[in-house]
This record gives sequence, structure tokens and C-alpha cells, in this order.
Amino acid sequence: MEKLSMALIYGADAVYFAGKSFGMRAAAGNFDEDQLKTAVELCHQKNAKAYIACNIVPGDAELSAAPRFLEYLQEIGADSVIITDIGLLRLAKRHAPGLPVHISTQAGIMNSESANMWHDLGASRVILARELTLDDIAGIRANTSRELEIETFVHGSMCVSISGRCLLSNYLAGRDANRGDCAQPCRWKYYLMEEKRPGEYFEFFEGDRGAHILNSKDMCMIEHIPELLAAGISSFKIEGRMKSSYYAAVITNAYKKAQDAYLKCGYIPQIWIDEVYKVSHRSYYTGFYFGDVGQGQYYENSLYIRNWEVSAMVESCEPDGTAVLSQRNKVFKGDAMELLTPDSEPVRFNMGDMEDMEGNVIESTPHPMMRYRTKLPLVAPPNSILRKEN
Repeated sequence: MEKLSMALIYGADAVYFAGKSFGMRAAAGNFDEDQLKTAVELCHQKNAKAYIACNIVPGDAELSAAPRFLEYLQEIGADSVIITDIGLLRLAKRHAPGLPVHISTQAGIMNSESANMWHDLGASRVILARELTLDDIAGIRANTSRELEIETFVHGSMCVSISGRCLLSNYLAGRDANRGDCAQPCRWKYYLMEEKRPGEYFEFFEGDRGAHILNSKDMCMIEHIPELLAAGISSFKIEGRMKSSYYAAVITNAYKKAQDAYLKCGYIPQIWIDEVYKVSHRSYYTGFYFGDVGQGQYYENSLYIRNWEVSAMVESCEPDGTAVLSQRNKVFKGDAMELLTPDSEPVRFNMGDMEDMEGNVIESTPHPMMRYRTKLPLVAPPNSILRKEN
């Protein structure tokens, strides 16, 4: 719920999330039915839409629970259900006819005929395969009904399978990636072993790092919002249900501010491009949008780049800038800090005097989640973020 709230506070006009069943991120802290209702209400309070992911590829044993679940999503006012499986689509149209349907990227929609077919079957939006170029997308847009919305991923994790349809996890870990339980074996470190030399491992290349032959970089398209808009894309999708609340806030904020700036001024300020490097991420690339071949794999390791950390969250702030903060990582007086709010550019400052909630002067914040006071360089609303570079 915290992740959802931060995405909304920092500018999302729609959020996608899942219930305990049918979602492709089984370990994402998904919502029970009461929480789903609360989450939908929270989105609507913020004038945002709530899209519920039902995008697994189910077996018959799982389908018996689908009709009631779909009826419940319609009852609580969800704005759409995201579906991969054509059988689930059929059930949705039968049991929740008032619930709009979006077709998941897992369906691998690569051409206008597929998009039109899903539209004929009742879909209001298609989330295209991530393997398409901008020219491909523009062609699909030109050859589909304007009533059909087109959504594409613009930022987040990628994988080596077509639009996430992978079986590596099933084979190597017994965890079904198409039912939301992927173990991400594409990130593992591999060596070569010859059949008649068991236990002897051979490196694919020089060095002692093994081979990350399946390890994808992360997609980042923030610098190419103009091209995305020109291709006729209706909705930009940020992948991040397995990320932190900080990630949800920063990346949402960066894309929202970048898009707004481009639409208003015709360019994207560097300050918002810089923001995407201040979260935990792998090396970035632009996916398949520009037809680049062989640019998407990172062979060094599967580690994340983490150059910044969250130091505190703002709980409250007085008109003079005196704020109550909740600690996330230790801070010392004099540390170089950055303050991120939903409404302004990041502001750099050095941490000044601090005191605990009893009024005692402190030189650092050593206790996890401790509350303390300091004066900020501007009046910051609740859920503003203090961070520092590692």
C-alpha cells in the first residue's frame, strides 16, 4: 500500500496491482480483497485509475475462482482488468461485462491484426510486446481503431524471453514464471561444463566472473518521450511492483515531470533525466524501440547499481521549514543531502542542526526508524524524501 501511495503522490495517473491470485508477481506483497477495495478507493481519491493484473496463464484448476473474483473487481469499481489468457477474457466478459479489459504484454501482440482481434473480442487497450520498434508501434497505431488504446513499457526490468513468456524458471527451479513465481534464473551466473569432465567448469571468457549470458539491462526511455508520443502511444507503463516505494516515487516523478516539461516547453530538462540514476537499477538501454541488436545484455554481473540511499521521510513540516523526519538510513550533521518533493525540483543542502523528539541535540541518527527534527531548505509536504549519495 505504501508503494501505491507513493506512486500516486508522485504523479501516476494510473497504477496497476494485483490480488492474491491471478497476478504475475506472486511475491509482490499483493492485496487481499479488502485491501484491493481500499487501493481502488485511494486511486480514485487521487483522480487516478486502478488497473488489476489478472495476467497469469492459468490452468483449469485455477479458473474456478475467477468468476467470483472478476465480479468482485467490477463491484469495487476497478477501472480495468489486465488479462493475458483468452479464457480469462471470456470469463471477464461473461461475469463482469462492465469491467474494461486491457490485454497484457504477456500476450505478445506484435502486429495490428492481433491488436484488432483483441479489440473485436472486447479489449479497450492492448499493452504491446516489448520487442517492437517505434516504427512497428506507429504502424500498429495507423492500422487500428482509434477507440483502441495502446500502452507500452517505457522503464524497468527486461528479460530474454518474448514479452516475459519464459520457461527457464520452470525447468531450473520448479517455479512457474507464467503463474507469477519466476526465480529469475536469467540473472544467475553460468559456466560451461563438458559432459565427460563432471565438476570441471570452463569459463566462457577471460576473467573469474563466469558468464551472465541471459542477463538483460533495464529499459529507460525518459530521454525519448517525444518519439514515444509521436508513435501514438496512449499510456506509458513503468515496471516496478517488485521495487521499493522510493523507486516507485522517483521514477514516476521523473517521467511525469519530464513529460509535462516536454509538452509545455518542447524539451526535457536534464534534472529529470538525472533522476532515473538515483534509484537501484541495472545498466540502462532503450530496449527494442530503435531496433538495436545485441545492446540489451550485461555480461559483467547481475548486481544493481545503488549510488543513492534514502535517509529519511518527511512526516510533517512547519511554515518555517522545521520538519519531523522518520529515519531510513543514518545521517550525520553536515552530510550533503538532497530533498525530493512531489512539487519541486530536487534541492541540495547540507544537513544542519538536528534534535530528537525530546529536544536533545544530536550529531547523527543511529536508530532505525527514529523520529527527529531538523530545518529543511523549503517547506516540504509529508512523504517528501531526503536522500544522500553513497
